[in-house]
Amino acid sequence: DVLKDVPDSPGVKYSEKKEKVMKLIPAGGCWVDLPESIAREYMGASYYSGGGKRGMARRLSWEEPSLTLTTSPNQKQTERCHPDETRPLKIKEYSRIQGFPDSWEFVGSIGNKYKQIGNAVPVNLAKYIGFAVNKYLKQFK
Repeated sequence: DVLKDVPDSPGVKYSEKKEKVMKLIPAGGCWVDLPESIAREYMGASYYSGGGKRGMARRLSWEEPSLTLTTSPNQKQTERCHPDETRPLKIKEYSRIQGFPDSWEFVGSIGNKYKQIGNAVPVNLAKYIGFAVNKYLKQFK
């Protein structure tokens, strides 16, 4: 729901090749939804490695909580594609998911802004951790 009515903001773009692949991924899907030949070519050696690899070619869903945000929404291992539009999430979308108010300003290059947001503790998580610490400390007064 937080992605609805987000103010426009800058964002990174996919390469033409990546955009073609991402168009094939449904909302909530990832590389496992690709035809095998496309998945194998797109993923390269990662296709044959163990592990989940679910971050690759990943599109968010309107029906599920957001994936963990990383410091780069357009890298092969950390893709975070908009649920409907074939593009990485924009800066304000990223910051909204993390709980920052729309008025919050990040500084630096687009890459630095994604890093600031991706490295941040989600605002509400930090808030409730603070409440819990405060409650714990009050018992010693």
